[in-house]
Amino acid sequence: MDPYAALRFREFNVFLLVRFAMVFAWSMQFIVIEWQVYSMTKDPLSLGLIGLMEVIPAVSTALFAGHFVDQNEKRNLLVKCIFGFSTISLGLFILSLPSLAQHTDAKTILYAIYTLVFFGGIVRAFIGPTIFSLIALIVPKNIYPNAATWSSTTWQLGAVLGPALAGFSISWIGVHWSMCLIFGFSLMALLLLFQIERKPILNPKIGEPVFQSLREGLRFVFGTKAILGALSLDMIAVLFGGAIALLPIYAQDILHVGSEGFGVLRAAPAVGAAVTMLGSTRFPLHKNAGKKLLLAVFGFGLCMIVFGLSTSFWLSVAALFLSGAVDGISMIIRQTILQLKTPDNMRGRVASVNSMFVGSSNELGAFESGLTAKLMGTVTAVVFGGTMTLLTVGFTALISPTFRKLDLQRDIDEHEVG
Repeated sequence: MDPYAALRFREFNVFLLVRFAMVFAWSMQFIVIEWQVYSMTKDPLSLGLIGLMEVIPAVSTALFAGHFVDQNEKRNLLVKCIFGFSTISLGLFILSLPSLAQHTDAKTILYAIYTLVFFGGIVRAFIGPTIFSLIALIVPKNIYPNAATWSSTTWQLGAVLGPALAGFSISWIGVHWSMCLIFGFSLMALLLLFQIERKPILNPKIGEPVFQSLREGLRFVFGTKAILGALSLDMIAVLFGGAIALLPIYAQDILHVGSEGFGVLRAAPAVGAAVTMLGSTRFPLHKNAGKKLLLAVFGFGLCMIVFGLSTSFWLSVAALFLSGAVDGISMIIRQTILQLKTPDNMRGRVASVNSMFVGSSNELGAFESGLTAKLMGTVTAVVFGGTMTLLTVGFTALISPTFRKLDLQRDIDEHEVG
């Protein structure tokens, strides 16, 4: 297949710009919040609470968001999501005003930050399924695997540059103006989105009762072994491999590298993933996808153990880079499985289940890491998480021979013919 097939569609290029701007802003915002909160509290659990405040609304509203996405026009729905994110960014910008900190109790500001993060979780519950559904309306079906690769690559590039710039901008211009920069990128995404036309609603069951719709979506996910296996494996791995949430502690208290080093550490996994994803446009991963996914998650667990034990800055950077490289393999395979095996009328609901399994496990993983770090120490918590990831991969490989043998070549051939 032409490695640039999806890029030959103008609206898809606009979509990639929108996605990059949003991921850049969102990932940068999360890093700045982490730095600000830990600087205020010096408590590892406070970092875990950031994740918990986002995951509670994201999980509780995810299925309803999927139903809503399947029932409505996708472009305008994404406009509303980005507007909501922009409003939250503006609120965080105001909360970071130095004059506000001088006249307001620190706990009040902290609780206000947690509140905005909570509302951000609601926005995230809608934005993921909307983006996933919109891709399928911009490119033809036979281009889905290539489009999924470019979309995931763009996501990772934003996740590379967002954290890296966050670390440096905190040092150069401070938290307050870093928040202003985030707000600017969200507005840019909003304006770009209007370059994409409104899309038809490909759901023959408009007006379907909510709970009937939710049951149908869940039945499909749990009845499709390839989707269920990929989501379950990634969820457990991310849940116990959430050491990234503890990076402010490593940067400030273990490696002693400051905000600049924090930015490098935070960007290293995304750089590794971006390298993998750019390479995958030339060397597809769909053959023997099950084995490759298992090996990738196993490698991720090993990298987390090395990172947890490291006291060298550059060894830590290398371990995080490799963790991102293997995680990029996992992400591409999972997204390809979802795009190829999900019917058009269920994309919102399936993407919502995906966000519950994988996206929300990032925040639960952050909470787990923060809690275990407080109970057993930071280094022990990271090594424990990596070890649990290795055990999960071994258990999955043992009980699911069908998943080990998963190969996506037949699905891709069918779409090529179609």
